[in-house]
Formats: sequence, C-alpha cells, structure tokens
Amino acid sequence: MELLLNDAEVRVLGALMEKESTTPDYYPLSLHALINACNQKSNRDPVMNLDEPSVREALDSLNRKGLAGPTSTAESRVTKYEHRIGEVFNLGRRENALLGVLLLRGPQTPGELRGRAERMHRFDALGEVQSTLQRMIEFTPPLVKMLPRQPGTKESRYTHLLSGDVESWEPAAVSEQSVAGASAAGERITTLEAQVASLQEDVDRLQQQMAEILKRFE
Repeated sequence: MELLLNDAEVRVLGALMEKESTTPDYYPLSLHALINACNQKSNRDPVMNLDEPSVREALDSLNRKGLAGPTSTAESRVTKYEHRIGEVFNLGRRENALLGVLLLRGPQTPGELRGRAERMHRFDALGEVQSTLQRMIEFTPPLVKMLPRQPGTKESRYTHLLSGDVESWEPAAVSEQSVAGASAAGERITTLEAQVASLQEDVDRLQQQMAEILKRFE
C-alpha cells in the first residue's frame, strides 16, 4: 500500500489519533473541533495554522486512502470524523500512542516519546517503548525508522514513514543534549510537558463544549 501523506494530512491524522485517547467523550471530532486540535500551540511541532479548506482537503485525501473519514451516527446533527489507521495496520494501543506522537511532534528519542505519549498510553519502562518501536520497524511496510544518531547526542531519534523515507534529522539551534546530565533534565521536561498538556486538554475540552453549545443557538 502506497501511503505518502503531506504535512496537512499528517497533522489531521495525528490530531484524530491523539483526541481519541485524550478526549474520548468528544471523539469522533466535528470539523470545528478538528481544526482546533490541528492548530493547538501545545504538543505540536511545528505549530500550524490550517484553515477549514485545508483540513477538508486533507480529510478527503485521508478518506480515499482509508486512513480517516466521516462517521455515520444519528446521535449528532453535525458530521464528525475519525481515524481508521488502526484498522489499516492493526495497531494496538502502544503503537497507536507512539505513532500519534511522532505524527504530531516529529522525530523523537525513546525517552521523549515515553513522556509525551503518556496521555495516550502509559509505558511502564523505556524498554517497552523501544520494543514497540522495533515492532513498528518490522511492519510491512515499516511505519517507523531509527535515524542516525546526531553528533553530540546520546540517543537516536525515531521518525514515522507515512510521508516517505527520511534520511536524517537536523536538531534545533540549541541542542537538547548539550551537557552531561541533560538526559535526566529532558525526562523532567517531558514530565512537565505532560502536566501542561493535561491542563491544555482541559482547556480544549471546555472550548469544544462551548462551541457545541453556541452552535445550538445559531
């Protein structure tokens, strides 16, 4: 199966995968909620500003590829959307969590993935993350690839392959692994990120509730 996703499709798919786990009461997502999820300022790298036509176009393309599409339910007056990647690749909760975070935040180390995926699935140990990544590498076709370790870093990063092969990863101007002991600091940072992300999810949930309430009076 040839699946090459563009940036908008990657963001839409990742947002649907994330919200299924983090805000199950509001999943599947309305188009308005999905646009908000795609354009979140937290837990996104890079931050994007997708408009409605871009999200609709991405949804149409993902639907043709069998990866996402509208749901059929009589309970809602508005069309809602869900991802179907788990059915296409037979993903479990572990694979779904790691792939979702890779789609939303780009190449990451196993330690970063463990902390950032906690909202979708709690990994008991780093080895569990690494073994899950290895299984995804062995998929046909592979969903994940380990990138060459950058000079001055202790860990290799992993990337998804839904947008095609990736040869390398260029770090930000300031390396996250610039001094000894930065690995432990990185773990603390990812823990804080998870806590902030949890608060952001509460804000997003309230925004979604308000948007649904306002629509009833339109």
